[in-house]
Amino acid sequence: MVGEIALLVNPAAGRGRGARAGRRAASRLSGAGLEVRELAGRDVREAADLARESVQDGARALVVVGGDGMVHLGLQAVAGTDTPLGVVPAGTGNDFARTLGLPLRDAHAAADVVAAGHQREIDLGRTEGQWFAGVVATGFDAKVNDRVNRMRWPKGPRRYDMATFAELGVFRPISYHVELDAEVLDVDAMLVAVGNLPSYGGGLRMTPGAELDNGMFDVVVVAPVGRMTLVRAFRRVKRGTHTVYPFVSVHRARRVKLDAPGITAYVDGERLGPLPRTFDLVPRALRVYAPAPPGTPSA
Repeated sequence: MVGEIALLVNPAAGRGRGARAGRRAASRLSGAGLEVRELAGRDVREAADLARESVQDGARALVVVGGDGMVHLGLQAVAGTDTPLGVVPAGTGNDFARTLGLPLRDAHAAADVVAAGHQREIDLGRTEGQWFAGVVATGFDAKVNDRVNRMRWPKGPRRYDMATFAELGVFRPISYHVELDAEVLDVDAMLVAVGNLPSYGGGLRMTPGAELDNGMFDVVVVAPVGRMTLVRAFRRVKRGTHTVYPFVSVHRARRVKLDAPGITAYVDGERLGPLPRTFDLVPRALRVYAPAPPGTPSA
């Protein structure tokens, strides 16, 4: 591999893990003989500008250090270009890295994946000009995200637990208009999730059959159920076995149009904005560094 690598770090990721992981990744890449230019924006807007400018200036690769939010930011700079994306996981969820099989708690090992040079071409989603990699949340899960964003206490995962139980007390099924390619559904549901990855939220396998390179979204629809049934179903989401329930249906589509009153969509840990929205699957939109399959010759 030749040329300069732009290393974009989120210092605040994982309560400071981002800064430490960034230093380790930079050292490892430099030790492998690669030229590294370290970048760190003071805020999200500046980080996005730095990522875009590095690609426009001809960086050999963009490597982001952080969680799924940093991946989302990096996608806006490299998707649809010939510039590959590398990921050094240092966030809380790390669902994109987990799906690729990247080392989640070893910045040196994650940097070694970039240095090895093996790349995959994978699909991405797109909505209103914005690229995304993961699972779009538009129902109960999105309402929990709304609530978490309004909370100041507690910190960490407990905030999500408290928000989930609080939302259970007031949540009501949502009326959706759904278009899946040529199929139209008008349904009441607890949620509709549109997945390019199998998981979100740090390993919750909401769309367990989704694949990064099959050219289709997996769309999971959870029909109206009681609160305790919903809790039991969510307990199985970690393993991805909730799809066996008769009130859970799974569809596949290249284009998904969703409309529901008062719903804000989230993806890759980021707020997308209110419905209605159209989500398009773009095949092979991203080149990304990933572990080489067993038996692959060394670069």
